[in-house]
Amino acid sequence: MSAESRRIARVLLDSPLPQLDRLFDYAVPAELGEVAPGVRVKVPLRTAGRVIDGYVVEVGTEDDADRPLSEVDTVVSPVQVLPERLHRLARAVADRAAGSASDILRLVIPKRQVRVEKAWTADSSPFEPSAEVVAAAEAVVSLYDGLGETLSDGGRAAVEAIPGLDDGRPAWAVLLAGAAVRTLAAGRSSILVVPDHRDLDRVLAALADLVPAEQVVRYDSRQTNPDRYRAFLRSLEDAPCIVVGNRSAVYAPVRAGLVVIWDDGDPLLGEPLAPYVNARDAALLRQGEEGSALLLAGHTRTTDVERLVALGWLRDIRATRRVLPRVILSTPQEMEQPTAQRMPSSAFLAAREATAEGPVLVQVSRPGFAPSLVCAECRAPARCAHCGGPLGARHRGAVPVCGWCGRSARAWTCPTCSSTKLRLASSGSERTADELGRAFPGVRVIVADGAHPVERVDAKPALVVATRGAEPAADGGYRAVVLLDGPRMLQSPDLRIGESCLRWWSNAAALAAHGAPIHLVGVNGQAARALATWNQSGYARSELESRAPLHMPPTTRVALVEGSAAAVSRALIALGELALPSDAVLGPVPVESDDIPARVRALVRFEYGAGTRVVTALRAAVVAEAVASRRGRGKNPRSTLTVRLDILDPEL
Repeated sequence: MSAESRRIARVLLDSPLPQLDRLFDYAVPAELGEVAPGVRVKVPLRTAGRVIDGYVVEVGTEDDADRPLSEVDTVVSPVQVLPERLHRLARAVADRAAGSASDILRLVIPKRQVRVEKAWTADSSPFEPSAEVVAAAEAVVSLYDGLGETLSDGGRAAVEAIPGLDDGRPAWAVLLAGAAVRTLAAGRSSILVVPDHRDLDRVLAALADLVPAEQVVRYDSRQTNPDRYRAFLRSLEDAPCIVVGNRSAVYAPVRAGLVVIWDDGDPLLGEPLAPYVNARDAALLRQGEEGSALLLAGHTRTTDVERLVALGWLRDIRATRRVLPRVILSTPQEMEQPTAQRMPSSAFLAAREATAEGPVLVQVSRPGFAPSLVCAECRAPARCAHCGGPLGARHRGAVPVCGWCGRSARAWTCPTCSSTKLRLASSGSERTADELGRAFPGVRVIVADGAHPVERVDAKPALVVATRGAEPAADGGYRAVVLLDGPRMLQSPDLRIGESCLRWWSNAAALAAHGAPIHLVGVNGQAARALATWNQSGYARSELESRAPLHMPPTTRVALVEGSAAAVSRALIALGELALPSDAVLGPVPVESDDIPARVRALVRFEYGAGTRVVTALRAAVVAEAVASRRGRGKNPRSTLTVRLDILDPEL
């Protein structure tokens, strides 16, 4: 380095402000010594007059020593927590979602734990599974046509998992474990992303049969901060491992040879924090950046995945020998029975016979005893007099309680007909358990819902009443499955309610033992036929075809633009220069809020090919509004414009 040159560090600031989402140049003083890319630093921010956290992305030299630059204040830690591959991924994901890279990094890089960092010693010795373990993994992979080739070539595939159990484990968990171990044997790391802690525990149990615990890195929201930081440091090592975790695990900084997303239709895989990126979309971007194999696996298929299969972007992989569950639909005669009888005779008799052998699963739509009440005279929904929330009953004969504010309604009067009498309008998990307990005397009744979590039930006779998504696994599988409240589930106004119901029903049916009857009660439409024939991909294909003429997601992308009327108007004017179709913008319409000035909202629909241009224009509008807002600090110190890409369909 010449006398006139100096060392500089290009730093990404850890700030949510959109105008700071770029690299800043800082001079590296001699007293700091060597500063490596990826380390945490503290740097001054002249506009704010304070020191801010950041990450060194690049280190170099420049000859223009006269250029005024601030100096790096402190190197917080010598650990390179931001490798280049992680920065590239965060940048790509943020650019697609019109967000900030620091928001992505905040999801994956934990807060520093000094004791954990000092005790950490990187072990770069690779683990080699035994020949027996590799053979077991190969046997699992061979159950699916073309899966081994996809894993070897770093391909992309949509995998229809085999329902049921494999040696007492869920077959889907065994599939994920087998694919990960096969990749580990090839000297590459794997990332297995699942929606919730129950799925995570099932995958860990399947892996425990194949590899030592130290080869598995757990990314779990239930972990303590030290455990989370310890797992992150392990994933920075060059030695391959298997990362298993929830949605943020998709960003784990391993050198991935395989990324698997299980059940991508689960809303838990959608990030609730800015920039609101779904784990599936992040995995697709990661595969494009790194060339790893990508599997989007599930018992059902979302329309998002089916679109990619139809385009040839994903390979359609199914079992070489399909074993379909035994699904029985309600007959027209049974559906004409009085509505008070929730379980038709065929399902009732099947449940009675099955309880003599083992557990029976009964899926219901809602938790509680009676989640909603209505007026006994006019059938108007019973509402709280204080907040307008729905009234419900916690048990038989209980005083009605508001589901929003929790107040009791001891002297309720119907505002429509002045009646003081209430009746039960729906049955929750507890009321269903109460009714079935009297119909099945002497049989254990187990309630599994959010208030009563149950992870597993034994093989003894029992009736397990569970809400959708809370069904526990049963030893040996359920001897029968009864799916209630199907019509009520389908009444939701969500755009994707059909595929959501099919996913809930299919995941419950997959818990049944081989040959066990599965009764879907009260539903006989397209989604029911898809379940009966186990043709979930066909249903997703038909849904995709019906949405295309309406330009609804996922056939097009949708951006939500919200802010003051002036800010939204400026953003839409900028989009007008992109020559989008005349019907691309819906709105703006007022948003109910107490903000001053009043806020409005608009939706922008655009083709995937126009994504880069639209996102760039929207991001520029957000930055411009943020800068203008900061200059007028006394009037409105916060940005008046927010943008969300690929919003959840219920929000439409």
